[in-house]
Order: sequence, then C-alpha cells, then structure tokens
Amino acid sequence: MLPTFQRPFAWLAGLLMFLFPFALRAQEVHYSPAWFGPNANPVPQFADGTIPARTTLALGGNYYFGFGDLTGNLTFDVEVPLLPECVSLRVWLNTLERYRVTPGVHAERQMTGGLSGWANGDFYVQTRIRILRERRWLPAVVLNSTLKTASGTQFHQRRYFDTPGYYFDVEIAKSFHFRNRVLSEVRGVVDAGFLCWETTGSVQNDAPMYGGKIILANRLFDWENSVSGYYGWMHNGDAPLVYSSKLIFKQPLFRVFAQYQYGIKDFPYHHVQAGVAVELDKLTPKYKLPPTP
Repeated sequence: MLPTFQRPFAWLAGLLMFLFPFALRAQEVHYSPAWFGPNANPVPQFADGTIPARTTLALGGNYYFGFGDLTGNLTFDVEVPLLPECVSLRVWLNTLERYRVTPGVHAERQMTGGLSGWANGDFYVQTRIRILRERRWLPAVVLNSTLKTASGTQFHQRRYFDTPGYYFDVEIAKSFHFRNRVLSEVRGVVDAGFLCWETTGSVQNDAPMYGGKIILANRLFDWENSVSGYYGWMHNGDAPLVYSSKLIFKQPLFRVFAQYQYGIKDFPYHHVQAGVAVELDKLTPKYKLPPTP
C-alpha cells in the first residue's frame, strides 16, 4: 500500500494515462485536402502535352468559396524552356492568401487562431521532358517531375501542410485538325502519375493521380474541360476529384484566361481563376549550335 503522501501522485498519474489517448486523438491532424485550405494539397493541374518554345510568365488571381471557407490569393507561374519544345523548368507559387472561415469549419479543422488571416504558400518546382514528339499516328508524351516544398505558413490554421511532397506524371496528348473557322482543332489529353506527401509521424501517403482533358480550339480561343484527381490510401478526405472548365483568349505574345473549378469529392470548394500569360522572348535561353568541322 502506498504511503499517504504518494497517493495524490498515483491518482494524477492514473488520470493522465486515462486521458492521454483522448488527447492524442483530439490533436490528430488529417493531412488531406478535405481538412485544409484549398491550396494545401490541391489536385495537380496538367498541361496539353507540349513544352513552350519561349519563356512564359503567368500571373493570376484565385477565389475559392462555398462550404464555410472563403479564400483569395495571387498565383505566380513561370516556365523556362531549357531546350525549346523539349525540356523546361517550371516554378509556381500561391501567395498573399487571405482567408475567412465559419465557426463550424474552425472547430472541425481544430484551428488554433482566429476565423480569418493571411498566409503564404508552398513553392512547386517542376522539370518537364518531352519523351515523344507528336506525329501523324503517334501522340505526344511529356514526363513531369515535381517537388513541393514545406514553406507554406499557418499550419495551425490548417492553411498549408508543414511537410514536403512530390509527384511524377505523364501527359499523353493527340490533336485532330479540321478545316473549320469555328472549330479547327480537337485535342485530347490523358494524365497519369503518382503523388506522395508526408503526414503525421513521418508516415507517407501515396496516391495514384489521374486526369483527362478535351480542348476545343480555333485561331482565337481554346476551351478546356477536364476531370482529374488522386486517390490516397488513408481514406481521411485524401481522394479529391475535381471538374474544371477553362477559356483562353489567344494572341501572338500573350493569353488571357478564365477558369471555373468544382470540387466533386474531398475538395469542398468552388474555384474561380482569372489571369494573363505572357511570352518573354528576351528571357528565353538562346542556344547556338557549334560550327561544323
């Protein structure tokens, strides 16, 4: 039997052991898009199976709404062709994020601060390599390798993960041309890959990626419609599926675009985006072939 002066400590130790599992459960973090802000781990967007010949800079604004979370941010995206139409380096970032959530979302996500605030996002660095040039009977094939940093802020407000991630994917695309001013090209794109990110306790979530896109084009406009997503193994809101529709107005040296995206599953947002993409010839690396001996 314990001495009298030790009995309170024994009761305290027993109470802590009883409450410890509940405390761990209460502090469990779901590293999935259903439980974080819209830019934490979104469904990766894929291109059209081509690599540009000139450096392209895109600036845009995003607005996410619905389901108790209002978020606005700016996006910066630059793609530099290291070998024109063959190899490129792409970097993008979501920044100056302003958010506001309802008390219900605040409680569900176990946020520790106020209902609104500011955040900055992660950097994405991507290498794109053309594996196969599109020919009459063959599709274009482009391999993408992407790294996501853990530089996003406001983890405790559930805006960005505090862990890194990466993904690999392949774009396969083929165009069909028509002699028609209204519709001169139909291009189909299929994307498949593998996405990984670190979660609680250094456990890694692995998710197959998938997507399909149809592009209707003429001299002035492209209209893209796509369905894409990924499927994690933890089943905690980690299998987002989204539909996107994007209209692009094309000019020789710039493009203006507007997009709407709807979260079908595990991505509780409507998303509207608008911006401009500019081709910068002066920032495109120049290559000279060595003289013929």
